[in-house]
Amino acid sequence: MMKKGGVVESPYIGKRSAGAIDRNRLAFYGWVGLGYLLLWLIIDFSQYPAPLVPVFINNIWLAIYLVVINFLFFERTLPFARRKRRTVLINIFLFALAAVGQLALYSIGLYLWRNTGIALHLYTALKTFTTTKHAVTYIFPHGLVSVLVFGLAKHQYDYIQLKQFAQQLRIDKQEAELHYLRLQTNPHFLFNTLNNIYSLARDKSDLAPESLLRLSKILRFMLYETSGGDLPVENELNIIADYIALEKLRYDDSLQVNFSYRLPEIPERIPPLLLIPLVENAFKHGVSETRNNPFVDIHLVVQQRQLVFSVKNSAEASTEDPSEKETIGLPNLRRQLELLYQEYELTIQPGPATFTAVLKINLASHV
Repeated sequence: MMKKGGVVESPYIGKRSAGAIDRNRLAFYGWVGLGYLLLWLIIDFSQYPAPLVPVFINNIWLAIYLVVINFLFFERTLPFARRKRRTVLINIFLFALAAVGQLALYSIGLYLWRNTGIALHLYTALKTFTTTKHAVTYIFPHGLVSVLVFGLAKHQYDYIQLKQFAQQLRIDKQEAELHYLRLQTNPHFLFNTLNNIYSLARDKSDLAPESLLRLSKILRFMLYETSGGDLPVENELNIIADYIALEKLRYDDSLQVNFSYRLPEIPERIPPLLLIPLVENAFKHGVSETRNNPFVDIHLVVQQRQLVFSVKNSAEASTEDPSEKETIGLPNLRRQLELLYQEYELTIQPGPATFTAVLKINLASHV
């Protein structure tokens, strides 16, 4: 059945010098401040009809102050109060002190900021207050609403940032695992190939130089092409053809190899060395252990973004569990498929005299 299946610095993790300002976070407070300004303008114009320009300028003046003190409160004061200390009583005291300080800034501080604007002729006094207490009481809702708006916005922003960071960590982990799996595949593949050349050299075969030449082509592919991203399917077919030619040097004419493929006009791409483990497995655990009429049939079809790769080889009858013969190749391939594609199917069909592996991949399901 079909199975649906670089490191970024976090705003929470990573070394940052004391007092350093995150520009993205600073921009976030600016945008929240703009939203808060629009909200308060709507409230003012709906409840207290007044000249447009003075009301607009007055609210800008107050919004500047509220953006600054909310940034300092949520990004400096609260993190400092939450910092782990010897006793929790110190934290409670600091939280209480921070709350009292912010209340003062949202009331008396905002009133003093208003008066400063009046003195600088930047703020128009549209309302007259009989006492300072009356003025502070009137202006305090401005600060109270701002802390709610900025607090809710910051909570949502931090949640999104944390979710993105967790997702990036998961991607980085998968990429690291894929890299490790490919590092496993290359030496394993190379080790088996060198064993084949060793057997030719030991027999002083005249085919040893040709085998070294083909090995060099395979090594060049591994060094310069497998370290990048996905490659055209044709590249994988070329490396399979070189590997088949290298394997055939060990056998006489009794070995029958049938290698065919059908590709679409528009090239498809797959991860490098994704198909070779099935071919390698056919030779290592099938042909090499077959005494009579060894054969390998390899067929690849890519159509409408569906890849079907079939490898069938001769095999000796055995009571051994096929999974016990698996070393690195097939388990490695299965894990790569889990990480790379959401929809795939890998079917292993051992028989009394044959062994068949069929891989089906929906290339459009690449994650």
